[in-house]
Amino acid sequence: MKRIILIAGIAALAACNKGPDVNVKNASVGEVAEKVREAAGSGSLVEPGKWQSKVTVLDVDMPGMPPQFAQRMRETIGKVQATTTETCLTEADVKKPKEDFFAGRSKNCRYEHFTMSGGTIDAAMTCNAQQGGTMTMTVNGTYASDSYDATMAMDMAGGRQRGMHMKSRIESHRLGECTGDEVNAKNKEVGQ
Repeated sequence: MKRIILIAGIAALAACNKGPDVNVKNASVGEVAEKVREAAGSGSLVEPGKWQSKVTVLDVDMPGMPPQFAQRMRETIGKVQATTTETCLTEADVKKPKEDFFAGRSKNCRYEHFTMSGGTIDAAMTCNAQQGGTMTMTVNGTYASDSYDATMAMDMAGGRQRGMHMKSRIESHRLGECTGDEVNAKNKEVGQ
């Protein structure tokens, strides 16, 4: 779940009032991060400050999941949906996003495509898990310098998951200046 929230942060980093234009195919996470940095130029892509995010899980399907496991998963998802996360993005965070912001700490991810232009974002990424499985994720949404709304679909196959589909939505907006009681984006992952 943390990886979904983190990858969804792409939409937050991709925002710009003038609408940067990034369109890459078959690119590493680092290459996409660099293209987004280039699109921002010397300015920042989003407004620094206090951001509030809410994740809503729209659908989860794990074929063959035992009933007790399915119930625990529903309970966990219910807890996640009942909370919002407040994060402080500093000036440094928005001017130079780190590569791991785009795909967590995983170095095994590659974008099939990443398109960001005119207030919309469309991306598809595949990650190879250490346990032998793969995760494919798509992100589609809209953005501005002070808000974003994205829908993500994640499909996991092989490895320990043996097949799972999850669809979620993240809504985020800037609340104002940082107050010191938020999670600092440099020290903790969004959603922790």
